[in-house]
Amino acid sequence: MYAITGISGKVGGALARTLLSKGLPVRAIVRDPGKAQHWASQGCESALADMEDVAALTAAFRGADGVFILPPSNFDPSPGFPEARVVIDAVKAALEAARPRKVVCLSTIGAQASQSNLLTQRSLMEHTLSQLSMPVTFLRPGWFMENSAWDVASARDEGIVRSFLQPLDKPVAMIATADVGRVAAELLQQDWTGTRVVEQEGPHRVSPNDIAATFAKILGRDVRAEAVPRETWGALFRSQGMNDPMPRIQMLDGFNEGWIEFEGAPIKGEVKLETVLRELVQAAAG
Repeated sequence: MYAITGISGKVGGALARTLLSKGLPVRAIVRDPGKAQHWASQGCESALADMEDVAALTAAFRGADGVFILPPSNFDPSPGFPEARVVIDAVKAALEAARPRKVVCLSTIGAQASQSNLLTQRSLMEHTLSQLSMPVTFLRPGWFMENSAWDVASARDEGIVRSFLQPLDKPVAMIATADVGRVAAELLQQDWTGTRVVEQEGPHRVSPNDIAATFAKILGRDVRAEAVPRETWGALFRSQGMNDPMPRIQMLDGFNEGWIEFEGAPIKGEVKLETVLRELVQAAAG
């Protein structure tokens, strides 16, 4: 039995579908009873648990051969990341109590970086869960290609992709969530000892100019990338409702300056940028 948190998201859903396609048993860990019904209709067991609830998580993890941990994303954390720390401590306590045979945890490119930024939440998680006595794999994917969902409307309507990744011709390690879910399924079925890190990117690195050119091909119109001036980021993010934009700004700086990067040699995914962007355009069209 494989217990999956975050199953309602793109990565968790891709992971679950991969396992189910192989006839393997899956336990969907969700907060919403309605989502539990959906996954039950797909052939999954279900368990209700909030990621801060140690008792509920322990029950959800108990009896599992492997557990997939996908912590909730917090894009506007409080100083010191207290929200992430509560989840991390709850997950660790539940895993220690339930004792599954192995754990695969979704982390991120650059989790080893010493500079504080939005992704530090994953660094804290790696530090804490690496103390578990059971085998643990941290899967570190690159920037998700699906982040370009935010660019569909402006590319379609204005012919512009406004980019925080700069310079516009710099290739960035990106990956499709379908590839991440597929590899997570493969890792859960493996046996290993201790703690290991697996890094993952797509078939080719992608620049903002590449994203614009691919949108142009799909939409049949001219599309160009446009850099959002860094000096405007703080005010822009605050206008969007963020209380503290600095962790996000520091993360973007990390990608742009090159200190958010892989430690080793990442494995390559299969899904191309064009495939993902076509799906995003189609979804936006309804």
